[in-house]
Amino acid sequence: MSATVRNNDTAHPKIWPFEEAAKVARRLSAMGKDHALFETGYGPSGLPHIGTFGEVARTSWVRNAFHVLTGLPSRLIAFSDDMDGLRKVPDNVPNRDLLAQHLGKPLTRIPDPFGSHDSFGAHNNARLRAFLDSFGFDYEFASSTEYYMSGKFDAALIRVLECYDEVMAVILPTLGPERRATYSPILPVHPRTGQVMQVPMEHRDAAAGTVVWRDPDTGASFETSVKGGGCKLQWKADWAMRWYALGVDYEMSGKDLIDSVRLSGRICRILGGQPPEGFTYELFLDERAQKISKSKGNGLSVEEWLRYAPPESLSQFMFNAPHRAKRLYFDVIPRAADEYLANAARLQPDDMLNPAWHIHAGRLPNHSGSPVSFGMLLNLASVVNAETPAILWGFIRRYSPDASPETMPFLDRLVEHAIAYYRDFVRPQKRYRHASDIERAALTDLAETLKGLDHGADAEAIQTIVYEVGKRHPFPELRTWFGCLYQVLLGQPEGPRFGGFVALYGIDETVALIEAALSRPADAA
Repeated sequence: MSATVRNNDTAHPKIWPFEEAAKVARRLSAMGKDHALFETGYGPSGLPHIGTFGEVARTSWVRNAFHVLTGLPSRLIAFSDDMDGLRKVPDNVPNRDLLAQHLGKPLTRIPDPFGSHDSFGAHNNARLRAFLDSFGFDYEFASSTEYYMSGKFDAALIRVLECYDEVMAVILPTLGPERRATYSPILPVHPRTGQVMQVPMEHRDAAAGTVVWRDPDTGASFETSVKGGGCKLQWKADWAMRWYALGVDYEMSGKDLIDSVRLSGRICRILGGQPPEGFTYELFLDERAQKISKSKGNGLSVEEWLRYAPPESLSQFMFNAPHRAKRLYFDVIPRAADEYLANAARLQPDDMLNPAWHIHAGRLPNHSGSPVSFGMLLNLASVVNAETPAILWGFIRRYSPDASPETMPFLDRLVEHAIAYYRDFVRPQKRYRHASDIERAALTDLAETLKGLDHGADAEAIQTIVYEVGKRHPFPELRTWFGCLYQVLLGQPEGPRFGGFVALYGIDETVALIEAALSRPADAA
């Protein structure tokens, strides 16, 4: 498949980033634009979340597909809503009492509870940028505070004042009676307390660009300019205003925002803009199948994932079926790592249907991959109780003589990750069981068969023997036989392709493993 498709949105690879890119291409053609603006949004009320990485990664893949499809230039803005008022104190930050004193203020006017930045918003923005930069994303960071304060939104805010009644007519029917009585899409910043005020407007002057409102506690009346950071917008109106002001062409959002996207789209049209093309992705769930929350800090962080697997594996997880809800927890890491390895190993320069092509922005990986799967490394670490890379490398060199940390640095990283994952997740869960009479006979048969096997036998030959041994014994199905191998020999419910494991671990070592399992005392299982 050629990577030089241009100006023909019907001739694109049938994979979701290109499907989305074709929508952007059609939009630009209809609007007469010659460049595209992609946007992702971030609410920095909590620490940067792995879902934010997913949104930037997915949008970047669509953006790259758009470039391949059309050859047109584009930009990606990562927009932080850091002028929002802090509504509640996150559960996963230090100095929570400090934050509690500043509820209602913009995030960029609240002290940093970590003590490292000028504000809580600045701290979380820095965290966001640091991990996006670590993945090499091509983006422009945008701060809501900077855009409001610098006047970049002034003209659009005046437009909101001009269309105030129409905007209210769209939003009010979505609110309850009590909220309707006090709602305004414009939120003035209190000149004395610094809080973002959610109060009704008593008077509006679009020509002057001002609103008049009253402090509900003191009764004092204030006239505030909507320009220069004197006000901000409620988030649904803010989202629409941003699309209108910046001319955003594409923005993804989660399933929980479907109604908000629809409402913001209507407001954007009222202002005179065209809502961007978009994609609704499903939400990530934690180990209890609960929605992941930035403020609760449940699920996985980027830092946690990268302790146990390379960044490419996280990208692989994010690439897969974005329209399906998925558990985002530690047990998904090994499969994502091996899926990436398999895709990278078969990647060709023009293979745009391969997820690895998108993960590497249309280029071949800058590493040589691994002759051993991540799952196999985990199982090897489990059997030999590996605490250092040198233990695993001893087996790897015998299996693949040309492999070394110097010649295969990516594999060396996998070894480090495998040891960390084994230590934290595999070892605490190891539970051996005793073999039944049928299993004992089959394991004895396997040990004797392996003893007569040529030590140069490859993984496929060994796998065939394992199958043949299983068929010689009265297991209800071969799955039961392999379950025996994993549970009795490895102490875990699942395991690797066993022939490959034997080839890596060694025939003599596997025979010794079987004999040790069969002689294990009853109270040691």
